[in-house]
Amino acid sequence: MSSACAALCRRCRWLLSPKSSTRLYNVQVQRSMKVDQSARVGNGFSSRGNHTATLTGLSWKRQTSYHHDFTTKYLTTEAKESTDELSRTDATENKPALMPAVDAFTLGKSKKSPDDLDADDECSALEEISEEEAFGISIPPSIPPASTSLQQYVDKSETLTKLVQLGVSLWKLERRPNVGSMLLKLDFNRDVAPRLLFLKEIGVEDSRLGYIISHNPFILSENLENLQARVNYLKSRKFSSETVASMVSRAPYLLNFSVKRLDNRLGFYQQQLKLSSANTRNIVARLPRLLCGSLEPVKENLKVCEMELGFKENEIQHMVVAVPKVLTANKKKLTQIFDFLHNTMKVPHYLITKFPQVLNTKFLRLKERHLFLEYLGKAQYDPNLPGYVSLDRLVSLPDETFCGELASATLEDFYLFQKTL
Repeated sequence: MSSACAALCRRCRWLLSPKSSTRLYNVQVQRSMKVDQSARVGNGFSSRGNHTATLTGLSWKRQTSYHHDFTTKYLTTEAKESTDELSRTDATENKPALMPAVDAFTLGKSKKSPDDLDADDECSALEEISEEEAFGISIPPSIPPASTSLQQYVDKSETLTKLVQLGVSLWKLERRPNVGSMLLKLDFNRDVAPRLLFLKEIGVEDSRLGYIISHNPFILSENLENLQARVNYLKSRKFSSETVASMVSRAPYLLNFSVKRLDNRLGFYQQQLKLSSANTRNIVARLPRLLCGSLEPVKENLKVCEMELGFKENEIQHMVVAVPKVLTANKKKLTQIFDFLHNTMKVPHYLITKFPQVLNTKFLRLKERHLFLEYLGKAQYDPNLPGYVSLDRLVSLPDETFCGELASATLEDFYLFQKTL
C-alpha cells in the first residue's frame, strides 16, 4: 500500500511541475500551428496583421483549454487506477493465510449454475449410504509412521508376522536400539527366509530358530557366504556337524564373528590353559559362549584361582575341563564359595579340585546344608574317616534325597531348621 501511494505522489508532482507543463504546452502549440497553417493554405489566406493576431489568440485559448482538459483527465485516470490498486492490495493483505488469492475475474468464472449445485448435493459427504456400499469401501492399510512398540506393525508387516509364528520374542527386540527399524526394513522372502533355511541346513532344530533370532536378530542381516565360511572353519577344526548345530543353538552370536576371531579364541584357550586340541574342543563345545564373550573376565578368573585361591596350574586345568563355567563365573561368588569351603568347612584344595562343581553351586544352598549337617553332627567331608559326605552329593541332590540319605532326617525338620537361620 505504501509503495502505491508513493508512486501516485511522484506522478502528481511530475504533472504539476513547470517543466512538464511547458513540455506539454509546446507539443500542443506545435500541433495547432501545423493545423492552422494547413487551414490558411487551403483557404487562400496569406496576409498578416490583425487577422494573424486574432488567429493566434484563438489558438492560444484553444490550446490552454485543451491542456487543462488533458491534465484533468490524466490525473483523474491515474487516481482511479491507484485507488483500485490500493483496494486490491488491502483486500489481499486482509485475507486469511489459508485462503487462496483470487481476483474478480476468477470469481466470476468460478460461479456455478444451479445444475452444478444439484450435482454437488448428490455427492455430498453428509449423505447417508447403504450398508452394502459401506462394506464395499476399501481402505488401504498404512504402516504407522512412528511407534514405541512393534505390536502396531505386526498385522501390516509380513516379516514380523512370520517371526511371531516362529516364536520370536518381539517384546525383547523392541527394547534394543535400532533393532525394530532394522526388522521393518527386511523383506521376508529376500532377507529372512534364506537365513532360516541356512540354519536348518546346518542342523539347527525348528524349535530353536525363535530363540536364536530373539537373542541375535542381526544374523538376519549377515552375508550368507560369511556364515557358511564360519561353519566350514569350525568343521575344519574337527567339530562335528551335530556339535556345530548345538553350539549355534546355545550361542546365537557364534556365527556373527569372523573366522579370524574364532581362530584367535581357540588359540587363546589352548595356549593359556595348556590344553590339548581335544580338551579345547571339549570345553568350547560344552560352553560355546567362550568364543563370543569378552576375554577379560576369563583372564581375571584365572588370576583369582591362581593367586587368591591358591590353586596350582594343573588343578586349574582339571577344574576348567570338568566345569568350564569356572572361567566365566562371577568373581565375588567364586571367592565367597571357596572361602566357605576352605575356611569354614575345612575342605582342602585337592578335594575342591576333585569336585569342582561345588564352585558352581548356589552359596545359600551350600551354607544351609552344611549347617544342618553340622547341627546333626554329620558334617564329615574327609574321605578317610567314617560318615564321609561327598561334596558332589552335598550340592547336587534334591532336598528330599539329601535329608533321607545324608542327614537321616525328615524334610520338615530341614525346613524348620532353615527358619532358624
